[in-house]
Amino acid sequence: MKELTLKVEGMKCSGCENRIQNALQNLKEIKKVKANYETGLVHIILKKELTDELKEEIMTTIKRMDFEIIE
Repeated sequence: MKELTLKVEGMKCSGCENRIQNALQNLKEIKKVKANYETGLVHIILKKELTDELKEEIMTTIKRMDFEIIE
């Protein structure tokens, strides 16, 4: 099992957490997502190894909801 944690700016409430969690959970390679607006972290557990393509898909999904990923 592979994991990824991203720092996401713009989450202001539990509704933001839910939007990110629901959107990412719809990606077939993702097993579990936990977003926390207080820390700004999104922790993702993957079903397979992280590839550049999968990371890009995750980041694009988050950015489409008008959140910014801090690297």
